[in-house]
Amino acid sequence: MSGVKLLTVSADEGEQRLDRWMKRRFPQVTQGAVEKMCRTGQVRVDGGRVKASDRVAPGMVIRVPPLPETEAPSRPKPDGIGAADAKMIQDAVLWKDEHIIVLNKPAGLPSQGGSGQGDRHVDGLTEALKFGYKDRPKLVHRLDKDTSGILLLARTDRIARALSETLRHRAARKIYWAVVAGVPNPKKGSIKFYLEKAPGRGRGGEGEKMLCVHPAKAKEHPEAKRAQTDFFTLWFLGSRLSWMALEPVTGRTHQLRAHMAEIGHPIIGDGKYGGSDAFNPGDGWGASVGGDISKKLHLHARSISFEHPITREVVTFTAPLPEHMARTWAALDWKEDDVPADPFTVFK
Repeated sequence: MSGVKLLTVSADEGEQRLDRWMKRRFPQVTQGAVEKMCRTGQVRVDGGRVKASDRVAPGMVIRVPPLPETEAPSRPKPDGIGAADAKMIQDAVLWKDEHIIVLNKPAGLPSQGGSGQGDRHVDGLTEALKFGYKDRPKLVHRLDKDTSGILLLARTDRIARALSETLRHRAARKIYWAVVAGVPNPKKGSIKFYLEKAPGRGRGGEGEKMLCVHPAKAKEHPEAKRAQTDFFTLWFLGSRLSWMALEPVTGRTHQLRAHMAEIGHPIIGDGKYGGSDAFNPGDGWGASVGGDISKKLHLHARSISFEHPITREVVTFTAPLPEHMARTWAALDWKEDDVPADPFTVFK
């Protein structure tokens, strides 16, 4: 075990999440260990308590407690990935070159390990995505466990830094598809509620929930962060359901889910934010809909566009719907090709 260290974030490390900084400096430390050290105050930034998801920038001083010298075994172990899991994650690859891998992450598969996420996650399966490279590819961003769709991985540290900068400076355009209860009025616009983490923790996951704060009250909530979601109603079924395109202008935790619930149109299958309104096929949004409407979360990272860090060409990737959402589309006779890929540009 090494002693307590005070380390300064260097200029070439740029701005990034604290947990990612820790894991790059100390690869033997697991995600769960980083979160615990932050939660218990063992890791501090400029003397203050922090969360694993907080961002650090060049010049900040990070207190690192004594750490194990040897690398802890990853979970699952690289050589312990089963054939079925290896095939599953390889089948999820939409595109790859020598720099980037683009996945269509399945719903229900966490991006990373951590509190309550278990051992089976994308980050733990990247050994199966080396495709001849010496090192495993690195996650550039994350999706919620139950959200499917586009997920970027970098095959080198250099590309990971470049893509992280692209996302941090909002130079990438992401469009999500969702099915929500009811029909928004107006049918397009922006949601600009600030977001702050709910107080407390517990078996119900209170500590993982985000609360919306009206912009007029933001000064009363110093922990609240600015958030903006642009929305466009692509199709709707009477007053029951709507097929939405959602563009997160900012990238806060659970932003799309919290924002849609706040305006009264929770995403179907989102019990955390929508409560019973998200699971109501009886006399609520589902009345007379019929068909096979799954109770799984109907949120899918449909597409992403960004400048390739090497070729400098603008590339766009589109992810097919997951099975449970495809069944909903079939039940409602919605066709993926009947709507523009980017309604925010087409209908300015």
